[in-house]
Amino acid sequence: MNLFSYYRLLFSAFFLTICLSTSLFAKDYYFHPRLGSDAQSGLSAEEAFQNLSKIQSLELNPGDRILLASGEEFSGSILIDKFKGTKENPLLIQSFGDSALPFALINAAGEEAGVLIQNSAYVQVKNLRIKANGKGRTEASFPMRVGVLVRSTKGNSTSNILLIDLQIEQIFYESAGFQRGAAEVKTANGTQKYGWGIRLMANGQDQEIEQVEIKNCDIRNLAHTGIKLTGNNQQSIRNITITGNQVEQVGGPGIQMSGVKFVYVADNLVSHSGSTDDSRKWGRGSGLWTWGSSMVLIEKNQFLYSNGPGDSAGAHIDFNCDNIILQYNLSAYNAGGFCEILGNNYNCAYRYNISVNDGHRVKGENGAFQEGKTLWLSGYQGEKKPRKGPVNSYIYNNTIFVSGDIVSKIAIDNRSKGVLIANNIFHIEGKSQLVAGDQYKPDDESSRELKDVFFKNNMFLHAENWPNQALIQPEDSHFGNVDFTNPGGMSVEDYIPQKSEMLKGIAIPFLPADQFGLMKGMELKQDILGNPIGKNPGIGAINFIEKP
Repeated sequence: MNLFSYYRLLFSAFFLTICLSTSLFAKDYYFHPRLGSDAQSGLSAEEAFQNLSKIQSLELNPGDRILLASGEEFSGSILIDKFKGTKENPLLIQSFGDSALPFALINAAGEEAGVLIQNSAYVQVKNLRIKANGKGRTEASFPMRVGVLVRSTKGNSTSNILLIDLQIEQIFYESAGFQRGAAEVKTANGTQKYGWGIRLMANGQDQEIEQVEIKNCDIRNLAHTGIKLTGNNQQSIRNITITGNQVEQVGGPGIQMSGVKFVYVADNLVSHSGSTDDSRKWGRGSGLWTWGSSMVLIEKNQFLYSNGPGDSAGAHIDFNCDNIILQYNLSAYNAGGFCEILGNNYNCAYRYNISVNDGHRVKGENGAFQEGKTLWLSGYQGEKKPRKGPVNSYIYNNTIFVSGDIVSKIAIDNRSKGVLIANNIFHIEGKSQLVAGDQYKPDDESSRELKDVFFKNNMFLHAENWPNQALIQPEDSHFGNVDFTNPGGMSVEDYIPQKSEMLKGIAIPFLPADQFGLMKGMELKQDILGNPIGKNPGIGAINFIEKP
């Protein structure tokens, strides 16, 4: 053995010893709200602590576990501040006991958050229930109430956080019966105090959050957004994964992110965002939307039944974004619409999605101040900035179904630069209409020729499916009924086309002034059902495979 190998072996042995020592000295701290006592050791179920506030006096070390008794209700909150674990030995917070019992419940009424993690690394929270229905017994004034709040403060970072198998519901800042007033829902994001499900916050200078996974959580019935990421203008929240969650009956958007980079959102169900079944809810919100964000892939989600007088699409791309890709999603019955790309966005795409009866909202009815739209490209980039349309927007291989009782509305800002609309199925059974964009003030309707437009090879049910007053008009179109398996249904399989003779797709080119294209490339290997695409991309989200 040479000297280098000897020292490498010695270092490896030393490192392993340190890891094992850390694990051996890790402690389990037990909590029981009825049978415990803070005067006990907390080191066994029989010697459990009683109150969550006891955690703040513990000297937590890597590998420690905080264990809450299953089937029990705890009052208060858990605060983890400046804890530094390791990949091998994170801090774990979870329920313990009989697996047949419900997870331990944290009742955080009156608190800022049920669980607050700040300026920390390697913390895992799992198998807990959290609620916070109103002000509770305290009079403390907080700016919000949150199920789980992950935060960094100036000069600090938070990283490597796992939130998994959490049940978060009934998160409200105000007590039942509170009335918000009719004007509140018309503000951009709400101006009053709200309850939120999971929030990541690093929106000041010199702070960051990285490597957070939010997985298999059930979030429902709260005042505003289900999962919200709030970074700064340097995109201080990065490398985030949001997968397998259910977000339902929330008063605001289902999932929203601002000031983020490198985010993956997949396999989530978002239903009934913008809920109005409690007067404390905001009453408006898309299933998902991004703002000031980069490199976000949103795939294989369901965005259903979004409600609200404005916005409230299945998923929309707000202004100041780049490289936002929506693919393989099912979007259905969302009041605001299917495809919405606002101003100053670059290289964004909707591809291989299925839309069912999106954009059914009618301006002027039930307080609506925006039309619902099948497709909307807007120049809006803030009330005080001049209009600037999105640049290099790619909309291809989507299947869009609109039943006869809904008017399909289209709005395309004449400042848009670089628009590709190809290989889509527009199965619009009723009327189509051109409308002015109306994000607080309408896009102007002056005549202006759009630059770099590729609008070809789409399948329309009727020639009238695209308004002839629109500034851009389709070329090389196909017309006819592709005979869906179950038109109007709520599953992807309902939109398998039974006819193939007119479903020959074309290759998707780069737009003339675009040298970058799309994140993950222009071509996909599979359609929304996992069928291989091969050389012929087909038309619509499902690649037709002829039966042998």
